Amino acid sequence: MLNHKTLFIDGRWQTPSGRGIAEVINPATEEVCGSVPLGDELDVENAVASARRAFASWSRTPSSVRAGYIRALADQLRNRADEMAAVITTELGMPVQWCRSVQVDGPITGLEQYVELAHLMDEVREVGNSLVIREAVGVCAFINPWNYPLHQLIGKLAPALAAGCTVVVKPSQETPLHAFLLAQMIEDIGLPAGVFNLVSGPGSKVGEALAKHPDVDMVSFTGSTGAGVRVAQAAAPSVKRVCLELGGKSPLLIAEDADLAAAVRYGVQDVMINSGQTCTALTRMLLPASRYAEAVELALAETLSLRMGDPLDPQSFLGPMCSAGQKRTVLDYIKVGQQEGARLLCGGDTPTTFERGFYVSPTLFADVDNRMRIAQEEIFGPVLCLIPYADEAQAIQIANDSPFGLSSGVWAGSAERALQLGRQLRAGQCFLNGAAFNYQAPFGGYKQSGNGREWGEEGLNEFVEVKAIQV
Repeated sequence: MLNHKTLFIDGRWQTPSGRGIAEVINPATEEVCGSVPLGDELDVENAVASARRAFASWSRTPSSVRAGYIRALADQLRNRADEMAAVITTELGMPVQWCRSVQVDGPITGLEQYVELAHLMDEVREVGNSLVIREAVGVCAFINPWNYPLHQLIGKLAPALAAGCTVVVKPSQETPLHAFLLAQMIEDIGLPAGVFNLVSGPGSKVGEALAKHPDVDMVSFTGSTGAGVRVAQAAAPSVKRVCLELGGKSPLLIAEDADLAAAVRYGVQDVMINSGQTCTALTRMLLPASRYAEAVELALAETLSLRMGDPLDPQSFLGPMCSAGQKRTVLDYIKVGQQEGARLLCGGDTPTTFERGFYVSPTLFADVDNRMRIAQEEIFGPVLCLIPYADEAQAIQIANDSPFGLSSGVWAGSAERALQLGRQLRAGQCFLNGAAFNYQAPFGGYKQSGNGREWGEEGLNEFVEVKAIQV
């Protein structure tokens, strides 16, 4: 049981002003696995003031010193990676088969690149009679999601530290425990007081207070598109910078000349990892009509082969939904899909094999029309829509017919063919023939999937002001 009673503000653990605690529920057992304090607006005020005081010194700290702290934090995470993975499995429900590699090792890789990228802050570019330099944007507020909690936190924190920013972090109430463990590591490496501050609590209080605070220079939010709109509205009066990583309804375009078995297997697994709770999940599988019947059978066989079970069982491919609320949302969408006339191939229910836990069976819908709600709205669960297309032009039209543009995928008979198709998809990422995620590449979306980028040099640029000095 991980029970936390204090918040990390100004380099030390402090009793919060806010009253009460929030219990954290293990989604596999429905039992309380920990608790965190409920911070309030005064706690936000204290944290922002601490970050503001620390900013002048931290932003002038040599980049090599900042890089040293980033390296030290990466070392801490590597040394305690199993502990961090266990915490995330407990609070999120992602099976141990995936949790260490996806939820912890990946973010460490992303963190380590900023050891080198920090030195970009020292570059001076001469343009005519001007010197163009980079400076840290200031105090940053991070409002984080529950589905890839450490991944998204490090994706904001690493470039912010490299740039010389100070931060206030608000973790999701569903999965806050990892952030308290990270704060312990930050305390252990001796990061200067006020550079990193942690305030847990409800979005309606802590999140809104951070977004509208006049001394916060930037807010970075990851979550639903609706919540992102509210964050942007709260931030607008103070004209602070806003970086939003929001929803997705991403297509996987499988070409007629593709290795159909490999492509379908990849597409099914991509959606079902983390029980579909992935913003980049390729939840619309676009299939050539000439091979549609074969693809449907392949998708059904692959889905039925995936084992759903206890997250602590190394054989489990899928675990539960993160919360009871998310389980209800997914089941409601499955009902909508049936009402809209999509053909339910499998799943669509709560498995009878589990007495407790927020489980939803892996679900396949065939004969989906792209105008259906299940094809246009983010479900955020283990639900895959199979959509036939007549020709390449229609496939591209269907792929781009979405309010979102976070990710996409193409599987074709050759890399050249896949690239030709991928260039026509309106999304911030495109995975060709099963390519891996790259932490050195920019990550972010088009359209209602948000603005700004995370990871790589572009991720650093989000935390930078550019100044021209005329000489």
